[in-house]
Amino acid sequence: MTQNIILTTGIYDAIKDHLRRKKVTPNEEVRLTSELRNAVQVRRRELPEDVVTVDRKVTVKDHTLNKEEEYIFVGVAQARPKKNKHSILSDMALATMGYKVGDIVEYPFKDGERRIEILKVENWEG
Repeated sequence: MTQNIILTTGIYDAIKDHLRRKKVTPNEEVRLTSELRNAVQVRRRELPEDVVTVDRKVTVKDHTLNKEEEYIFVGVAQARPKKNKHSILSDMALATMGYKVGDIVEYPFKDGERRIEILKVENWEG
């Protein structure tokens, strides 16, 4: 598993602002605050292609629910969950943002702790 998540400064700031506005559960707040404290911030063009970020299509395996799902993570304004375009501040995005292919993340979702494996990350052009 990746030691430190890798985020662009814009994503880092968006998550920090989301936390400041208390839009997450106390468990999520503890988790995200800890991740941000150790996060590596890079410019967009320096971000490795296998890292989860905005405008990427991400395939995950939820080991807790035993199912595979695909998400397209987009900016908050572009989010259309019915079209599988999820905000970078959605629960799954917050759980996986900054991790890379092969990482397994244990995250305190609102319905309980779940184990998510990142199977594939692809660039996505809307």
